[in-house]
Amino acid sequence: MNTPLAPHYKKPLWETPFAERARALQQRDSYVPWAGYSTVDVFTTVEQEYFAIRNATTLFDLTPMVKYRIAGPDAERYVNRLVTRDIRKLKVGRVSYVVWCNDAGHLIDDGTVFRIAEHDFRICTAERQLDWFMDSAIGFKVEIEEVTSEIAALAVQGPTSCFVLKRLGLEGVEQLKPFEWRNLSAAGRPVMVSRTGFTGDLGYELWMRPEHALGLWDDLMDAGQSRGIRPIGSQALNMARIEAGFLMPNVDFISAEHTIRLNRDRSPLELGLEWLIDFDKPHFNGRRALLEENRVGPKRRLVGLDVAGNKPAHGALLYSDEAGLKEVGHVTSAMWSPTCKRNIALAMINTPHEGLGSTVWADVYLNRELMWERRMLRSQVVERPFFAPARRRATPPNDR
Repeated sequence: MNTPLAPHYKKPLWETPFAERARALQQRDSYVPWAGYSTVDVFTTVEQEYFAIRNATTLFDLTPMVKYRIAGPDAERYVNRLVTRDIRKLKVGRVSYVVWCNDAGHLIDDGTVFRIAEHDFRICTAERQLDWFMDSAIGFKVEIEEVTSEIAALAVQGPTSCFVLKRLGLEGVEQLKPFEWRNLSAAGRPVMVSRTGFTGDLGYELWMRPEHALGLWDDLMDAGQSRGIRPIGSQALNMARIEAGFLMPNVDFISAEHTIRLNRDRSPLELGLEWLIDFDKPHFNGRRALLEENRVGPKRRLVGLDVAGNKPAHGALLYSDEAGLKEVGHVTSAMWSPTCKRNIALAMINTPHEGLGSTVWADVYLNRELMWERRMLRSQVVERPFFAPARRRATPPNDR
């Protein structure tokens, strides 16, 4: 006797509330999984979508971003113990980029914290963290609830994004400062708007109830028609985030909860995130280990690289003349930047070869007409971010 499969097993990946509109605009049938959802990797071409980020307005379906509501009389104390930043300084209506670590001071994940009310927070992260959050809540009067499916989200990014949102009817959106959020309304639909994003450009993120998703998408496409609005997939977004120097989980670091081999987990100090650590606040997970690492100095650091030529150094091993051409690190992310006109990369390099201006050699393999060529490309350690336009922080933006 054959038992019919339940709907979940027929289609194991969920669709977001925007899936119907995304499917109609999809020309490549290119999808990737993200946190249990099926999401678009490329709509048309990566090049078209990338240049839309830097020159127009783009929509990226952010719904799979995992969202947790943390509320209760001890919510502030709990979040402050969980993350390395001092959450007591975060005011209602503000957002903060944070990381959290295990007791060894190794990174579990990064994300954003929204302060909704005095005792009410929202944490957004790329991967599910409920087990860690619940274990960390022992002894605190706090309730933790995953609300991912209850909130649809769109990233509206690009130099004309503020103009489009104003035309949509989000009154006062131009007064939002970076890392602020506000409850607004568009055509009678309540929308939470935050001036946040993963592109390093002017941009906003819209958070709404799922039943309002399709109507808001349609209104945004109408409002942005004169500004070249278009949806983008994860490949174009990845290019923009590299230019901005932002880190990607499972690319630039692996969660300490997932690593199997020794020395594969990373600390915030190694990842160049020391500015996220407040040693003056009360105790937090990993504080003792990070204090000791800060005293002796990290063994390696994530840096920006300028690579010679125009061939991205994907996954390249790095060597140093000073070390007798011995291996000193590896590239985690790489691209030719059309905006910067530079061959750029993020790389993990052993100390003391990570200083600004230091020269290393990238061992790059190129596939040319089914033949592999090896190139040793001179690379220099440079400052991040590679691209940081003034419009990203201008308030109000000059978005015309």
